Amino acid sequence: MTEVSDREPPRRRVPGPARPVRPDGRRQPGPGARPARRPGPPRPGAPGTIRLGSPRPRLRMIGLALTLVMTAFVVRLLQVQAVDAGTYTAKAEQNRYVVHTLPAERGGITDRNGVALATTVDSYDITADPTMFTREQLKVGDGPEQAAALLAPILGEEQEDLVEQLRPENKQLRYVRLARRQTPQVWNQIKDLKTALTKKSETDKSVVNVLAGVFADPSSKRVYPGGDLAAGILGWVGADGKGGGGLERQLDKKLAGEDGKIRYAQSGGRQVPTAGSTETPAVPGSDVELTIDRDIQWAAQHAISEQVEKSKADGGYVIVQDTATGEILAMANSPGFDPGDLAHADPDALGNAALQDAFEPGSTAKVMSMAAVLEENVATPGTHITVPNRLKRGDRLFKDDVDHPTWYLTLNGVLAKSSNIGTIMATGELGRTQAQANKVLYDYLRKFGLGSYSGLGFPGETKGILAPPDQWSTSQQYTIPFGQGVSINALQAASVYSTIANGGVRVEPTLVRGTKEDDGRFTPAPEPKKTRVISEKTAKTLSRMLESVVDDEEGTGTKARIPGYRVAGKTGTANRVDPATGQYKGYTSSFAGFAPADKPRVTVYCAIQNATEGSYFGGQICGPIYKQVMEFALKTLQVPPTGAAPANLPVTFRP
Repeated sequence: MTEVSDREPPRRRVPGPARPVRPDGRRQPGPGARPARRPGPPRPGAPGTIRLGSPRPRLRMIGLALTLVMTAFVVRLLQVQAVDAGTYTAKAEQNRYVVHTLPAERGGITDRNGVALATTVDSYDITADPTMFTREQLKVGDGPEQAAALLAPILGEEQEDLVEQLRPENKQLRYVRLARRQTPQVWNQIKDLKTALTKKSETDKSVVNVLAGVFADPSSKRVYPGGDLAAGILGWVGADGKGGGGLERQLDKKLAGEDGKIRYAQSGGRQVPTAGSTETPAVPGSDVELTIDRDIQWAAQHAISEQVEKSKADGGYVIVQDTATGEILAMANSPGFDPGDLAHADPDALGNAALQDAFEPGSTAKVMSMAAVLEENVATPGTHITVPNRLKRGDRLFKDDVDHPTWYLTLNGVLAKSSNIGTIMATGELGRTQAQANKVLYDYLRKFGLGSYSGLGFPGETKGILAPPDQWSTSQQYTIPFGQGVSINALQAASVYSTIANGGVRVEPTLVRGTKEDDGRFTPAPEPKKTRVISEKTAKTLSRMLESVVDDEEGTGTKARIPGYRVAGKTGTANRVDPATGQYKGYTSSFAGFAPADKPRVTVYCAIQNATEGSYFGGQICGPIYKQVMEFALKTLQVPPTGAAPANLPVTFRP
């Protein structure tokens, strides 16, 4: 048997086509042949070879550089998150948190009956964040211009001014106040515009809410319900929220209270409710109750304004005072101003002329000369005084306001007929020499309050001018007794007559009855200072003498008569010093008195400066004002007539 092998028999190679031969005698590779092996690198040590360096040093340098960079990042990270964490947190919070002032509600001012004379209402300060009006924020370049165009007619501001505020030089500024103390209606208009722009921008991508950066800070606004009523007393509140005049300035600390603060997180100009806030509540100001009676104040202001206009005068004032308490019931000026509309006020009318004007009182001052004569027992109301038409004293020749034959007057008649010559003669008896007489008279003038502040502490109040007696000129020695050469204000003049009406005791005038705190607690004002000036007997005698000025047909104040009431009063017509030139020009016309004469309750003083139309005599133009205001005050205070007959002291005598 033939043995069969399991190996595959060898394949027989079939000869293929002959391969071409290269020129060098070598055959070209055929199809499918392996490519020829390229020559390898020369062996080490072979001549002409280049040996490459090791890559490890380069890797070490790169690793070291990366390590240094990472180390710097780690150190900086530690510095920010650990070492300086508090500083950066503070900076972040400074940018994130805002602090706003919570204005304290300003206290109100009322009259003695609780009627509001000055009060505070809600308002808003319109503010903006300038960084929210940039091109980056709004995607438009004229954002401030568009916003200003919308806001200007609402705020009543110039469009250019608003643009300047919304595009400040300081690009980091985030708070500007566009308008102060705007009404809630104004802020509601702006809010409605903002809402409308927001809704429109949601549907129309070409619309931009250019008011997104406008906000409002709650504030308050001072209003005066009576307009110009008692403006000279009240004063006004400036744009900064501080009292700018009158009691608003004098009592600013009490009225203003203490502002609070609120601190909260904000984003995009809006408060973040979840971030929390801290608040220091504001402390409201105190309410102030005045001695003024609103109705009497109105009557006085109406009367003086009418007469000033009728006489084409520079101005005038009326004081109404409670004779027993010294409380001022009215203090009216003309012309006046509206403290709620200072933009249209006459700058010359601002202030309180009744306290700030110093003028020569004229014959109303004779009552102080008579008080000195009576108190020093130099004469009595019935003392006879022969009054010539002219009287030479020093280097001057004195006369009365009218030419007259020799008058035979009592001391009472000298006051009733307002004789300058008779007053000079009577006061000349106060001392053995004129110098001594001057000293005695000066002491009484000082006791009555001349040359001193009233005690009100009112801003801008004048104390008048009363030189020491050794400085009186030759003419002043004889003119001061009848009210020339000495200057006072209207309240000082009224206080003189209140002193006589109060039995010779001067009570410092007051304007404030007390203050009421936020909790309703009322604190009365301190009791006013009281000073006896003359005896009660002298005061009563003067009261009877002053009645003759009004009741006697020889008197100069007959136009001040009030049916059913006994009236004590005195007229005055003084040469007036023009404040612009310092020279005498025109007259100061006045009337002062109290009623009922035998049981005084109310003092009224009136003065008009430089009446240029009609009469300028005090009895003619101020007597009727006195009557009108006094009648109103007596009825308002329900003061009944006493029913007693007048004294009817003699005015003349037969030689």
